[in-house]
Amino acid sequence: MPAIPFHLRRSVEQVEEGHELAPKFGEDGLIPCVTSDATSHEVVMLGWMNADALRLTLESGEAHYFSRSRQKIWRKGATSGLVQKVIEARIDDDQDAIWLQVEIGGVGASCHVGYRSCFYRAIPTGENAGSALIFTEDEKRFDPLAVYGAAPNPTQL
Repeated sequence: MPAIPFHLRRSVEQVEEGHELAPKFGEDGLIPCVTSDATSHEVVMLGWMNADALRLTLESGEAHYFSRSRQKIWRKGATSGLVQKVIEARIDDDQDAIWLQVEIGGVGASCHVGYRSCFYRAIPTGENAGSALIFTEDEKRFDPLAVYGAAPNPTQL
C-alpha cells in the first residue's frame, strides 16, 4: 500500500479551507495529538506524532505515537493490550494538531499509571490555586507494575 501523502503547505486557503492533508510538524518533527474516548468524549491522553506515526495511525486504524523520551514510535497497547482503535481522526484549522477519537481496548484505560485517563488530577484555580492536586478518578483500572514491570525512570517521563 502506498504511503499516505502529506501535501506541501502552499497557501492559507489550502491549509485552512482545502481538502488536502498538509500537517505542520514542529521544528522537532512532531505534532501534538489529543486523544479522546469516542463514546464518552472524555480526553484520555495527549501524545506526540512524527510523520511516520501519523501515517501508521491513519493506515492501520490504531493509534501510534512518538515517544520523546525513547525517541521511537510506539503503538498504543502493544505492551498493555490497551489498544486504541481509531473511530475518527481530525486535524485542526491550521493543521498543526491532531485529534483522535478512539475505542479503548482491554479494561478501557489509556494511562500507563493505571487510570482511565492520563488527566486524572484537577489543578485548583482561583482562590484554591496552589493547593494540592485533586484526584478525579477513584481507582486504577489495572496494576501498572503487573502490566509493564518496573516503574519508569522519572527522568524519562
